[in-house]
Amino acid sequence: MTPRKFFIYKADGRRVKFNENKILSTCMRAGASKQTAKRILKKVKSEVYKDMTSNDIYKKVLRAISQEKGLKALHQRYQLKDAIMRMGPAGFAFENYIASILKYYDYQVTGKRSKINGKCAIHEIDLIGSKNGQKFLIECKYHSIRGAYTGLKESLYTHARYLDMVPKFSGEIIFCNTQVSNHAKKYAKCIGQQFFSWRYPASNSLEKIIEKYNLYPITILNLSQNELRIFSESNMMVAKDLLRYDSTKIARMTGISKNRITSMQKLVERIFYPN
Repeated sequence: MTPRKFFIYKADGRRVKFNENKILSTCMRAGASKQTAKRILKKVKSEVYKDMTSNDIYKKVLRAISQEKGLKALHQRYQLKDAIMRMGPAGFAFENYIASILKYYDYQVTGKRSKINGKCAIHEIDLIGSKNGQKFLIECKYHSIRGAYTGLKESLYTHARYLDMVPKFSGEIIFCNTQVSNHAKKYAKCIGQQFFSWRYPASNSLEKIIEKYNLYPITILNLSQNELRIFSESNMMVAKDLLRYDSTKIARMTGISKNRITSMQKLVERIFYPN
């Protein structure tokens, strides 16, 4: 049995109480039934010990999932955060991925890495998005290190650039693949800056949008760095985009072998359309 006061270490070094409900909820969001999620949790709890790291527990959950029959799709979906972390090292793939999913936020991307003249300087903007007749400055903050936070510095920097380009933009938005510091949340709320990140905002966070619309990144397929580069350059950053065309056409578009594309497509079908 897990002790009543049982602590683990997070990737950022914090020592927090072990929360078994997080394992249950994450498994169920990834597609597991409540019964299956409880079975996975039971296996993990039997191996958890005091002061483990959250990454060690994550690996134990993946191993427990792999021991279940017919849960290959769940195994892939559970790795969502890792898949997003694999979009490095430069972060251009993350920008292209955000551009791909913005339409589900009802935005139209009208520019990528555009140079815009401000009052005092020239700025390179990651993305320009339009919605309801308004134009937004969109910054994508990618971190390749687990436990890193997007903080006040990034929020201040984005706002300073926005102010230099008013009235060319109606608002400013930051997308990031990590959690946001409390200082950044408070500042962003004060100035009207929007954040979409891991676990924030609670009702419309990045992972919830991905899970709701099955917008899992193509990196969930465990690509090589070269394959990631090719798909990013081809603007195919959402895994289910692979089902939009036949394998011959995608092979011709990307230069990746038809057999490899077919294998990826089969995995995508198992992940999203298991029945």
